[in-house]
Amino acid sequence: MGKVTSLVYCDRTDIGRRRSNNQDSKAVLPASPQQFRTRGWLFIVADGMGAHAAGELASAIVADRAPKIYEQRSEFSPPLALRMSLERTNAEINAKGESGHEFKGMGTTCTTLVLLPRGAIVGHVGDSRCYRIRGGRIEQLSRDHSLVWELETAGGMSREQANDAAPKNIITRSMGPHPHVDVDLEGPFPVTPGDVFLLCSDGLSGQVADEEIGLLAAELEPQEAVPALIGLALVRGAPDNVTVIVARAGEEEASKPSRSDAAWPLSAEATTNQRQASRSWIALTFAAACLLAALMFNPYSQLTRELCRSELMHAVCTFGSLGALMAGIAALLMAVLGFLAPAPSRGRMLHAGEMLGKGPYRRYDCTPTEQLVERILASIERAAEELPAADRDRTVTIVSRARQHAAAGAFHEAVTAAAEAIAIHTKAVEAARGDVTNITPKPAAGSPPPGHA
Repeated sequence: MGKVTSLVYCDRTDIGRRRSNNQDSKAVLPASPQQFRTRGWLFIVADGMGAHAAGELASAIVADRAPKIYEQRSEFSPPLALRMSLERTNAEINAKGESGHEFKGMGTTCTTLVLLPRGAIVGHVGDSRCYRIRGGRIEQLSRDHSLVWELETAGGMSREQANDAAPKNIITRSMGPHPHVDVDLEGPFPVTPGDVFLLCSDGLSGQVADEEIGLLAAELEPQEAVPALIGLALVRGAPDNVTVIVARAGEEEASKPSRSDAAWPLSAEATTNQRQASRSWIALTFAAACLLAALMFNPYSQLTRELCRSELMHAVCTFGSLGALMAGIAALLMAVLGFLAPAPSRGRMLHAGEMLGKGPYRRYDCTPTEQLVERILASIERAAEELPAADRDRTVTIVSRARQHAAAGAFHEAVTAAAEAIAIHTKAVEAARGDVTNITPKPAAGSPPPGHA
């Protein structure tokens, strides 16, 4: 839980119900008020892939190295530092993959979110996701680098056709398999107080519909929403690892962009040119100060005559004035040369008000309705059949209470009750993991149709 600013977050990962190991990783780089102004909050979710423990190692490298490299690149603009950190981490994963046969082809997805005073920036590779929930609407800020997504967007297929034409788990871009990777940068997206940002692996989005994700994340506090979301994935079988980060922005994190904000360099060349221009302005300011001092303390000024009545003081003022004049001329020359020096490659600059990427890519209405709540309750009710009798009876009672709240339009109470029922199921699943009589998930009624999430 964040304490240094008004942002509140919760992060958790779960192995799921079909996997023997967890190849997901996550990381949070908190920010003090001062750090928030310069580098912001950083959140990362990574979903590894590869035989044996290779995928687990790949995602762990992302969670460990990307935040450190991002922090070390503080001299660059946040979007450039973020891209550099992911590109460098990709190179390290690739090098590890080439170091031994057991790591060959290892890779991972990586979705990052940086919250800054200017807004939210997303850095993304793969099919893990970043969402923003606001005002009864959930928006997907990242695009899936998957074959299904490409068939739908570039191939002109409907979502149902794309899901029928290709497996959902084939991704078109990941970190690690190649020495270089193309990183998608999105934003900065405006942030208002109360905005909820959610990062997740496809273990969540594959089992829980976008509207359901938005409903639970909006109605519950982050520390309640995360276990409820993971628990709903467990209710529906959780065939994959599930990782979720939910962060709610407060007043201090609300974006305050201004047209006077300095442009962000998006390349090392642009950064160099910006520094050169800054040094030229500093030299010009110094030259003006030196020339003013030389003018004030020259031997013939009235001020010098009054202050330097002795020959010694007169000599000091004379040499001081001459030194200031020479320093001023030198600084002026440096400034002029700096302004006139050709820039062979200016590099791209992101000016105030401009955006990277084309997000949000998808939008869904997650306004609480009786039908939306019922979809969740139906899944819980179905999954309760596999629970011990006492847990099953408690779940049925809570679900009944949740339905009554939903029918009366008390949706916050209905969602809270649903989360309570989900927690019973989660506890039973966790207890059964160490038991040979492990409960077996059944197809859950109310699950989203394939490809819906």
